[in-house]
Amino acid sequence: MRDSRETFVNHAFVTGYPIKHSRSPLIHGYWLKQLGIDGSYRAHEVKPADFSAFISELKQGTSGFCGGNVTIPHKEVAHRLADRPDDLCLELGAANTLWLEAGEVHATNTDGQGFVANLDERAAGWDQCSTAVVLGAGGASRAVIQAVRDRGISTIHVVNRTVARAQELSDRFGSAVHAHPMEALNEVMTGAGLFINTTSLGMDGQDAPQIDFTVMARGAVVTDIVYVPLKTPLLRQAEEQGYAIVDGLGMLLHQAAPGFELWFGRRPVVDANLRQLVIDDMGTHA
Repeated sequence: MRDSRETFVNHAFVTGYPIKHSRSPLIHGYWLKQLGIDGSYRAHEVKPADFSAFISELKQGTSGFCGGNVTIPHKEVAHRLADRPDDLCLELGAANTLWLEAGEVHATNTDGQGFVANLDERAAGWDQCSTAVVLGAGGASRAVIQAVRDRGISTIHVVNRTVARAQELSDRFGSAVHAHPMEALNEVMTGAGLFINTTSLGMDGQDAPQIDFTVMARGAVVTDIVYVPLKTPLLRQAEEQGYAIVDGLGMLLHQAAPGFELWFGRRPVVDANLRQLVIDDMGTHA
């Protein structure tokens, strides 16, 4: 990473397929303007068949980019193609942040950092519990499980329709993680201090099952990585049952900050104005 005291112009990207829906350019554009940095961040759509060539151009310095973000469907391939993936993305098997340094592509994954930073900001003390329940065992659950485990939560129950998928996560992340079928949800929620939805249930107005959150510990926190709508059906249920809730928007905002610092040399702040900017954009492009 360059010395932040230097005067330089860097250009970063977010790539995926498709990518036009991404709000990352809005977030990073806000920080570039706020900090007065002469740089750019833009969406760059790359088809899966062309991704290897894109990484080669990044490595050779011919792409014009100093690094960027990677999203679906390129995260797993990105960590394999990187010259220097860090321990986080090696364990996850996926990268979301790349940067070029001394002719080599470095890779990390900031999704977990974003997840816990959001909880730290909006539900301080959430990590004082010993048991968490994670609903869903898809790709989005990996970084969440890793981050919660690394914050010291000793028991993490992963509940999924296909138990084999949940078992894969237990095998990947160790003895703290336990796999269960959907039928065990109420049982493993009993006395838990944290509930995390990593599925798409309730996204964009879809239906979500009724869940009895009252079996959880007093003072438990319920969070959802979905942020459209901001208050998902599961969060509404939990709130109506008297539990603290944390929406998923903060995860999106906080996961972006480490990458910005790598590319542009300044650590940005996730503030209320940025949050409102994205909420307004969600209303415009619902």
